[in-house]
Amino acid sequence: MREVVLDTETTGLDPNDGHRIVEIGAVELFNHVATDQVFHCYLNPDRSMPAEAFAVHGLSGAFLADKPRFADIAEALHVFLGDSPLVIHNAAFDLGFLNAEMRRLGRGEMAMARCIDTVALARRRFPGAPANLDALCRRFQIDLSDRAQHGALKDAKLLARVYLELRGGREPGLSLASAATRRLPGISPAQWSPRVVAPSAEEKAAHATFVGRLPGSLWPKPDEPAAVATSAG
Repeated sequence: MREVVLDTETTGLDPNDGHRIVEIGAVELFNHVATDQVFHCYLNPDRSMPAEAFAVHGLSGAFLADKPRFADIAEALHVFLGDSPLVIHNAAFDLGFLNAEMRRLGRGEMAMARCIDTVALARRRFPGAPANLDALCRRFQIDLSDRAQHGALKDAKLLARVYLELRGGREPGLSLASAATRRLPGISPAQWSPRVVAPSAEEKAAHATFVGRLPGSLWPKPDEPAAVATSAG
């Protein structure tokens, strides 16, 4: 099952106030586990960067001035996302910005129904506990040492790990490894042979004595031939 973890950085909190996306990061998952396939870009928002937003992600107007605009990457993003479910932390925020950009281009919007909101997952699993990404990383002992500032790709990779834990975590004992991966080191298949287990003479004698004491036994007694099953017809 393919899913995509997605995160954005923006110039503010509301696209209806003219705020824009300045960074997109997305990570591909298969069966809830991240692959090495990612999508990442910085974007020129065609507007100034408020100090409050800069303090969060550290992306200045000067840094973004020569970056592509959303229109330049929209098709590549569409191809990467495909029709896969989107795993987003506070999905209404990121999807709101993405759909605002899509509307500017006259492209179709993405439905909220395709989103898996990890904030909602966390609140159902840990009622009353903080559900922000930092708190969840600390809960699951995920390293946050490189998160002095937010970053879309950085946060998408962290969220992919959090999402795996929210889904129950990886079970290494259930890896369903093939027989080839379970071979003992230094032993080739040609060296394998079935183990033959046969009763000893003492065990045979003890069995014969036991059977001899059973009235009407189906087993033959030591001095009787074995019965042969027959069928009519």
